Amino acid sequence: MSNLDMAEAVRMLANEKGISVDTLLQVLVEALATAYKKRPGAADEVIVEINPDNLDMRFTAYDLDDDGNWVNERDDTPKKDELGRIAAVTFRQVMSQRIREAERDRKFEEYANREGDIVTGIIQQIDKRYTLLDAVA
Repeated sequence: MSNLDMAEAVRMLANEKGISVDTLLQVLVEALATAYKKRPGAADEVIVEINPDNLDMRFTAYDLDDDGNWVNERDDTPKKDELGRIAAVTFRQVMSQRIREAERDRKFEEYANREGDIVTGIIQQIDKRYTLLDAVA
């Protein structure tokens, strides 16, 4: 799959989940950083950058010195086949979790100003703190 195909897939997924492309790209960055750290020989810290137009990725890695400062900046962008199975599973789990959180946040924002209104819907989840309702329009 080319990067342009991936960019289109990101746009389609964002549209399907009802979240912005920027939010989904931030989720992707967090998932890639987490997956990178599972890789053998990974640096202590990493900053992942993604070009939103073509999804080119850059991993800037850092080591930590004894005082906790980031040192030894270097480009450590892995090849697509270098992350491995554990990193791929971690990436998938983090992506799924972050997408669910973004969807929940979007739903909360959508209905936050309707407090006190009577709505019709289907209860999706009940927790001690809240009830998640999928309201019928």
